[in-house]
Amino acid sequence: MSKDLDSQATPLAERMRPRSLDEMVGQGHLVGPGAFLSRALKSGRIFSVIFWGPPGSGKTTLARLMGEAARCPFRAFSAVTSGLKDLRQVVLEAEAERALSSRPTVLFVDEIHRFNKAQQDAFLPHVESGLIILIGATTQNPSFEVIPPLLSRARVIVLHPLDRNDLGTLLQRAVSDKARGLGNLNVEIAPEAMDYLIELAQGDARVALNNLESAVSFAMEAGPDASVSLDLEGIEKALDRKALPYDRDGEYHYDTISAFHKSLRGSDPQASVYWLYRMLMAGEDPLFICRRMIRFASEDVGLADPNALPMTLAAFEAWQKVGPPEAELALAEATVYLASAPKSNALYLTEKAVKEEIRQSGSQPVPLHIRNAPTRLMKELGYSRGYRYPHNYPGAWVNQDYLPENLSNRVFYRPTQRGFEQEIRRRMEGLQRAGAREKKNGPEANS
Repeated sequence: MSKDLDSQATPLAERMRPRSLDEMVGQGHLVGPGAFLSRALKSGRIFSVIFWGPPGSGKTTLARLMGEAARCPFRAFSAVTSGLKDLRQVVLEAEAERALSSRPTVLFVDEIHRFNKAQQDAFLPHVESGLIILIGATTQNPSFEVIPPLLSRARVIVLHPLDRNDLGTLLQRAVSDKARGLGNLNVEIAPEAMDYLIELAQGDARVALNNLESAVSFAMEAGPDASVSLDLEGIEKALDRKALPYDRDGEYHYDTISAFHKSLRGSDPQASVYWLYRMLMAGEDPLFICRRMIRFASEDVGLADPNALPMTLAAFEAWQKVGPPEAELALAEATVYLASAPKSNALYLTEKAVKEEIRQSGSQPVPLHIRNAPTRLMKELGYSRGYRYPHNYPGAWVNQDYLPENLSNRVFYRPTQRGFEQEIRRRMEGLQRAGAREKKNGPEANS
């Protein structure tokens, strides 16, 4: 490894970049013991891949480790600064190398989604022929950003944001490593300062290490002390960001999510987005917020707006697939939608009423006419006898009982007059009137 890479002039994040699988932190599903990518790297069997994951999750690091494991020429360029001319040069050099050694060239293309269709097409014949082993990296969904022929020739590997423990491990390693990190500076970090660095990083290793380096540099400017002590106030000054008081397991956590939920329920979009970003900026788990919104969509909006639940599920999926900071706006979109949607807790009350009825009345028998009757014996016992198939009747509806006999008149779901539930209420009332007519005048009353 070049000494220049270990120079203090090299950014800390680059100096601390893992140089072997043993140094990798996170992505255990790929490089943990027995994981498929770990086995491939150790065996040297390299294949074309597209690494898809958020910034700072290890895409470039894994690409370099794959290049080293392949024991082949390794070339890297960015789709932001390189074009077809650069690719043609790589191809010429790869052809010369194969003529000499029969080895392919490993080509790492960072931000491959930045290449247009014509540029991506240029890879195809060389990947297909084996001249080039392509390793692409992207923060965008490859299904939309990479052409299908190229996707079919490369395996898509998904990386996840680093969790709090992973980031803590990286930061502690950087603080103690004397060869490549800050070990010679005797850096001491207060626990609350370490937590803040982890929260600010939002799963991005590069951001975590860059912020640590900035905070240490800022502290060293204060004087030539033998050691560097970082507390929360010092990091706030160094990064020019005020740490929001927040305890992910304590009072602030519960108070703030409560304020968020009640603002949504109160149909106040302004307060709702405020509390949303208070949580995000303080380091709350975004998927925890999404899960609360999913519950809210069913509990407090329900069928007053049937689009509320798909909207929140889309926000959840957006965070999983895109991550910060881009997906924060998806959470904001779902928040404003939920806050402005018509409200109904009818489903929540239904759930409570049904559960209470089951607790009180126990296991009531299924009416004979709606039981399954797959055998002759069951049919002889009366299973399914008298069942009327709704599709054989006008409007695909016929008046018959579906609840147990002892509960035939129970009503659990009572739709409101708000939003789409008004339409559901109209439909239910129409069916009730039809049922009443049939009881009075016979089945032909609704024909």
